[in-house]
Amino acid sequence: MIDIKSAEEIALKALTWLVGNDELLPVFMGATGTDEGDLRSRANDPEFLASVLDFLTMNDDWVVAFCDGENLPYQTPMQARQTLPGGADVSWT
Repeated sequence: MIDIKSAEEIALKALTWLVGNDELLPVFMGATGTDEGDLRSRANDPEFLASVLDFLTMNDDWVVAFCDGENLPYQTPMQARQTLPGGADVSWT
């Protein structure tokens, strides 16, 4: 399992990757209602970072591109997401 500090670092790398992706960044911003000010002011907010990983993990191609660029195992973004707020498995029983 990934600790909270590592999860936040991975999510921040994912945010940096998104910001550098001219095609995907507007999709993220539109889907989340985020503006450029939010990207700067909320970059250290664990809940915002969780939303970055939620978005990234919606598409396997995005995960592969991010992980290949960062030399990370493909399961890393999901493991990081599970560590951040709202990412714990829910037990319904």
